[in-house]
Amino acid sequence: MVSPSNRSRRLGLVLETWNRKLHYYLGLYFLLFLWLFSFTGLLLNHPRWALSRIPNEPNPPYERTIDPPIGDSDLVRAEDVMRQLGLTGEVECPPQRPGRFDFNIAIPRRAVQVRVDLAQRRATVQEIERSVWSALRISHTFSGSRYNNPTSSRDWLLTSLWVFAMDALAIGLLVMVLGSYYMWYRLKPRRTFGWIVLFAGFITCGLFVFVLGWR
Repeated sequence: MVSPSNRSRRLGLVLETWNRKLHYYLGLYFLLFLWLFSFTGLLLNHPRWALSRIPNEPNPPYERTIDPPIGDSDLVRAEDVMRQLGLTGEVECPPQRPGRFDFNIAIPRRAVQVRVDLAQRRATVQEIERSVWSALRISHTFSGSRYNNPTSSRDWLLTSLWVFAMDALAIGLLVMVLGSYYMWYRLKPRRTFGWIVLFAGFITCGLFVFVLGWR
């Protein structure tokens, strides 16, 4: 018969084994995501670096004849126009003027302005192409959400997938941090130094939160 102490010890070994495996495999899976966010964070913090610059020089505009956009909302009509023009991305529809239908399209690598003359059935398209480095920098904050329009929703599949991946990264990091606390706590000879490092991190982060959030 297994004694309670042996059962508890065995449960602790199983928990420790699975915690280590989870820590390893989550770290391997999120490795490139972490590198990407670290690199783009550097670009955001240093906008004067050559790689950080985001070009805003538009390409020459072009025109296309289109069928009148159909749909019961601006988003549906914009998607109809995009289908005719072969464009994809997150759609933003500003207030419309009579006889016009204008909207913008955004992806990390490109910004597009579409201006439709409904009477002439002509769409004028102007694109701003960005470099790979600029696209990576923009991807750090690209979520499809618009701070000035809280009722808007994501309408591009890749944006939803990207946001899901970033949510998974955040949750995975929380799991890894909690697992790291457990592994550190199991190292009894090094707990004192661990407490010092832990409190130093709390104090440093708390100072930034206080200064940036309440000052």
